[in-house]
Amino acid sequence: MFTCVENDLCIQVEASVESTSKKIKDAEELKKATEEMKEATELKKEGLKDQKQELESYLGELNANLTKITENIGEIEEKITDKQGEIEVAQQDLQAALGEEKEQYELMKKRIKFMYERGDKSLMTTFFSSRSYADFLNKTEYIDRIEDYDKKMYDNLISIRRNIEDKESNLRAEEEQLQSLKMQAQTEEKRVNSLVTSTNGSIAQTDGQISAAEIETAAYEAELAAQEENLAALKKQLAEEQAMIAKAAKMAWRDISEVSFQEGDRDLLACLIYCEAGNQPYVGQVAVGAVVINRVRSAAYPNTVSGVIYQARQFSPAGSGRLATRLALGAPSSCYQAADEAMSGATPVGSCLYFRTVIPQINGTIIGDHVFY
Repeated sequence: MFTCVENDLCIQVEASVESTSKKIKDAEELKKATEEMKEATELKKEGLKDQKQELESYLGELNANLTKITENIGEIEEKITDKQGEIEVAQQDLQAALGEEKEQYELMKKRIKFMYERGDKSLMTTFFSSRSYADFLNKTEYIDRIEDYDKKMYDNLISIRRNIEDKESNLRAEEEQLQSLKMQAQTEEKRVNSLVTSTNGSIAQTDGQISAAEIETAAYEAELAAQEENLAALKKQLAEEQAMIAKAAKMAWRDISEVSFQEGDRDLLACLIYCEAGNQPYVGQVAVGAVVINRVRSAAYPNTVSGVIYQARQFSPAGSGRLATRLALGAPSSCYQAADEAMSGATPVGSCLYFRTVIPQINGTIIGDHVFY
């Protein structure tokens, strides 16, 4: 059996008020810390957005450079194609020049062979066929001019052929330079492409970080909303408890011997104990009954068990219909025993007037899943 603990109601409520004030202070500090974390996350998000903007600008420059490089490669390839065409023409010209050189050389050999194989006979024939010595000299000079012409023609063809060879060589050197430029441009194209891929990856990563920051910010906002709601509830609770101090200071705290119980109070209290603490240890069941009896004893509450239990917005089973259902079915014997102890004045929680599920924001006497205060 629990003994009845006679504590002054004002002292009990004042302690509760002090506890609630501390909870409000703690809640406000927690809210401030959450706001600072949210602000830091928003700053981080803005920094990430700036970083993304810089990356996108850099990506634009890379893509512009890549376009120029691609165009440059196209132009170089066109020049290479033109140069290869010029080389092909030069090769054809070279083949033609070689053919003309060979042909001229063969003609020159034939004339030389004709003139020099016949020796003096040719000269004698020329002399006797001449009308005069002057005519003979003219014919001899003509032969010399033919030889000189052949030599000049042959030398000219050789010069043409060498010029064509030089031109082909120069064209091939230019083609090699163009091929080298093309390779350099392609290397640069690969490098820029790699940078584009890397920058796209960085942008995607930054997008992910921005999304994570947005989710984190939303979580902080939800947490702040919950903290605001909790803070508002604590402030309301504080106001109610402060009102209770003023009210209790003017009202008497009745002794248990002064309380009159009515028929049905035992059933009503036992069923409420079952609804509120049926799954709690026995001491927790007695504590719930003691809270009801403490309110009956306090002049700040109704002075009957039914009046206290059915007071608006005090015990949820009374308003939800669960209590009525349990009254029709009855309560277990342990709940009746707990009700008997409470009605006799036993209280494991002193003069506590409130209880609820344990939460960090409320300090009090914890029994099972409930905190009594």
